[in-house]
Amino acid sequence: MNVQALNDIIIQYGLIIVIVVFLIFFIRSGIIIIPQERVGIVERLGKYNKSLFPGLHFLIPFIDRLVVIHDMREVPTTVPEQVCITKDNTQLAIDGVVYFQISDAKLATYGTNNFMTAIIQLSQTTLRSVIGKMELDKTFEEREEINRHVVSAVDQASLNWGVKVLRYEIKNIQPPQHIINAMQEQITAEREKRAKIARSEGDKQEKINLAEGDRNSAIARSEGEKQSLINNATGQAQAILSIAEANASAIKMIAQAIMLEGGDLAVNQKLAEQYISQFGNLAKTNNTIILPTDLANISGFIASALATIKTRANDKK
Repeated sequence: MNVQALNDIIIQYGLIIVIVVFLIFFIRSGIIIIPQERVGIVERLGKYNKSLFPGLHFLIPFIDRLVVIHDMREVPTTVPEQVCITKDNTQLAIDGVVYFQISDAKLATYGTNNFMTAIIQLSQTTLRSVIGKMELDKTFEEREEINRHVVSAVDQASLNWGVKVLRYEIKNIQPPQHIINAMQEQITAEREKRAKIARSEGDKQEKINLAEGDRNSAIARSEGEKQSLINNATGQAQAILSIAEANASAIKMIAQAIMLEGGDLAVNQKLAEQYISQFGNLAKTNNTIILPTDLANISGFIASALATIKTRANDKK
């Protein structure tokens, strides 16, 4: 085999190898694999042709071109810090995070040059507008309201970009240092006020409890005294009733004795004895002895009383 034949064989094999490599490259360039949760945009001769969803796809090399592959998952993007001025002319440095998701891959490709930059810029503009309508205190109290306003405004504008804005969250609200100091003083004053109110409420409750205790104690004492008086009165009434019953029983017995034979004589004798006894007691009152002008009359009185008793007794006979 001469050299010329060898060269011809090498050239032939070389051409075959080049053709095979070209065919592999040609075929490989037309095979596209789209991952899950991605969508590819294909242009044919510079014009939108179709959207490629997850899976295996074949394109015509040099005619079809895969322009971009969009991630269809939710994407968080930081909104840089910016200075906003409140309604009461206070400067606030605010940053946040916006969450969005591509809903239409075609619009996301051709609706705007850079939808992410557009979303960030619109979020900042809307935030400045919302903060400018609020006073300083409201910006801390109504974060949810601010977030809703930003989401509503950005989501409405992003419909033409094939993007759905899901939510916006404020990360930090940083007022100037002198405002922070004033707010700290206000918080301290408010805490002291609450502490004083709590102490006064405690003192008030303590006085109420003491007064309630005194009142209950007084009621208990008065109830005890009342019950004691009732018991004493009941005892005295029962004693009086017992004495009255005894007197009535004695009088009844005396009356029955008088009705018996010789009863009046006994009664008269008893009366005479009591008369003499009471006269003796009267004479000794106040340690002073009272004597009749005629001591001899004492025996006369006794004799007269006895005579009276005897006379009445004879009259009965």
